[in-house]
Amino acid sequence: MKRLVLAEKPSVARDLSKILGADQKHKNYYEGKDHVVTWALGHLLTLKMPEDLKNEWQTWQMETLPMIPKYIGTKPLPKTKAQLKAIANLAKRKDISEAIIATDAGREGELVARWILEYIRFNKPVKRLWISSQTNKAIKEGFAALKPAKAYDDLYYSALARAKADWLIGLNVTRALTVKYQDNLSAGRVQTPTLALVAKQEEKISKFIPQKYFTLSLEVAGQRATRVQKDPYALKERQAVDELVKKLSSQNGKVEQITAKDKTIPAPLPYDLTELQRVANEKYGYSAKKTLSLVQSLYEVHKIVSYPRTDSKYLSNDLKVTLKDRLHAIAGLFPEAKQYAVKGAKVVQNKAFNDAKVTDHHALIPTEQLPQYNKLNSDEHRIYTLIAERFVGLFAAPHKERQEKIVFVFGKEHFKLTQTKVIEAGWKKKETPEKSVAKFSEGMQISPHFMVKEALTTPPKPLSEGSLLAQMERYSLGTPATRAEIIEKLVKSELMERTNNSLRVTKKGQQLLELVNEELVSPQLTEKW
Repeated sequence: MKRLVLAEKPSVARDLSKILGADQKHKNYYEGKDHVVTWALGHLLTLKMPEDLKNEWQTWQMETLPMIPKYIGTKPLPKTKAQLKAIANLAKRKDISEAIIATDAGREGELVARWILEYIRFNKPVKRLWISSQTNKAIKEGFAALKPAKAYDDLYYSALARAKADWLIGLNVTRALTVKYQDNLSAGRVQTPTLALVAKQEEKISKFIPQKYFTLSLEVAGQRATRVQKDPYALKERQAVDELVKKLSSQNGKVEQITAKDKTIPAPLPYDLTELQRVANEKYGYSAKKTLSLVQSLYEVHKIVSYPRTDSKYLSNDLKVTLKDRLHAIAGLFPEAKQYAVKGAKVVQNKAFNDAKVTDHHALIPTEQLPQYNKLNSDEHRIYTLIAERFVGLFAAPHKERQEKIVFVFGKEHFKLTQTKVIEAGWKKKETPEKSVAKFSEGMQISPHFMVKEALTTPPKPLSEGSLLAQMERYSLGTPATRAEIIEKLVKSELMERTNNSLRVTKKGQQLLELVNEELVSPQLTEKW
């Protein structure tokens, strides 16, 4: 008897077939002594549309809204019907004893497989392959530890609930707006509040009125001490500033107080997908979609990073036995990684290992596979370096620095200077030469050298893709797997546009936000759900 393995993509099916010894290639599957490996092409099925369910829902009209079916059901996507039929035929074979779900180990991957098995009425046992990397070793270990698919039922129900919620809100609201205002206006449970976040920032910018103000600082030992004041914009008149400078310059000041504090800064935790997308946007101007595509390639094609669509920054303790091999894999980029491996791969940032905080998948880290850098393009290399740098930081000493705060007093006015001296660079590499630290002592006389500068208050910045991702995460809008897609959908439907590295709402988008129900504009509905 043979087991039917269902992968999400042909490329993954090809890799699985090699490991499972299914070396006979057919048009829609691979076959071997014990396994038949086939694939979906992403989703092969979708929820039925309103017109598939009721005749009266074929026409877009207000009278038939809201459309709330008791049961929606699925239908095949027209372009991939042949692959669905091929899977159904394989499933019916008498020599197939069970199925193994080997789609992406996440919510959407679960939905892809369950819809297929449900549609073809598969009635034999089903098991689940759950892996966090695509290396040969991880795949072999995963097949040796298969779990009953029933253990992942809640993940399937979660994905199904999300799909139905999007159907109920998206289709009803889009129809209502389009019919009422005779314009193609697309709204959704997640995309509309996301658009509203961009609009809210634009409103802050449009209401901003620049104000002139003056800054007063003290020049001492080649450095600048800032005036201590509750309101940094308090000095609004030049005459008042000049009079203050004249008064303060009539005598020397002195060092009133010196406080020193040693700070220990541990290395940051590894990336989850959203933080990686934010950093790549800030550093390289990559869109969320581009970063996801790059990290997906590093995972699937090159097999050198773990599962990308993760919302966890933590690692499970069972990974500790793999750390040496992972360090050896990145030694070409970070020579210190080899030293850490030789010394027993001792983790310094122990906070990163926390089983309770690992969700479906652990944080994004390098796999044990040695990268072939000549096969990576420059963008993939950049993303891999970001992931590897965070990982190697876990083994480095914490960054230690001494912060010295010096308060100078002139009459009733106080000025503050902060000097930082690095005690131990640790995980923070010294990129620039350290500034020399001046020596001060309490009571020391200070000459009155003041500097006045005219300035304007600055408006809030427009949201970049990175800052929008941070807000989406804060309000639970979308998941790491879907946020990039939501942003792209808003741009494609011409509700939002990219200008350089910032986002802005189009006239069509503004119109939509004015017309749509208030509850749908707020992120609270999705957050509550």
